[in-house]
Amino acid sequence: MDSSIDQRVKSVMVKVFRIPENKISPDASPVTIAEWDSLQHMNLIVALEREFSIEFSDNVIGELLDFKSIVKISQEKISDKGER
Repeated sequence: MDSSIDQRVKSVMVKVFRIPENKISPDASPVTIAEWDSLQHMNLIVALEREFSIEFSDNVIGELLDFKSIVKISQEKISDKGER
């Protein structure tokens, strides 16, 4: 994984959830972050789309359930965008 993507995702999560960065582990999810409810999930999606200038489809949004999957899918979207 690209560490700059990891850091940027963490930064977005810190802003959206208003939590310290040290609360965001590689296994961070709605189970481990109390602030991560359904409304904040959508705020996170919008913030990530803005941060990376990408767009997640409805199907993909349902897969963005933890930090690792967010980083992985964001990286894939960024790579796909670069190939155009």
